[in-house]
Amino acid sequence: MPRVCFTLQVDPERLAEYRDRHERVWPEMLTALAECGWHDYSLFLREDGLLVGFLVTDDFAAAQAAMQARDVNARWQAEMASFFLDLDQDTPDRAMRPLDEVFNLAAQLAAQTGETP
Repeated sequence: MPRVCFTLQVDPERLAEYRDRHERVWPEMLTALAECGWHDYSLFLREDGLLVGFLVTDDFAAAQAAMQARDVNARWQAEMASFFLDLDQDTPDRAMRPLDEVFNLAAQLAAQTGETP
């Protein structure tokens, strides 16, 4: 199953509030993410505001589109937009910058043995 990693930039002056909001994500938002195919989803935050997200999904574009169709996502994105820098008039979920995976230990070990990771 494909893995996706992305970055965003949180305003360094709002890190504590951002962390606080993610301790109490709305239950309907959690349900929507799971139903839309966002598996093993985690966010990591550096002290300068660099946010790194990671998830596993069958199809990232489809998972994003499914969330776009959810009212709860529109409300969550509107509430969270002010925490981010460099959104270029977009919402955080549309401003994600996916990274190219350049190394995967499990995949390389499997390749050595001819197994599927």
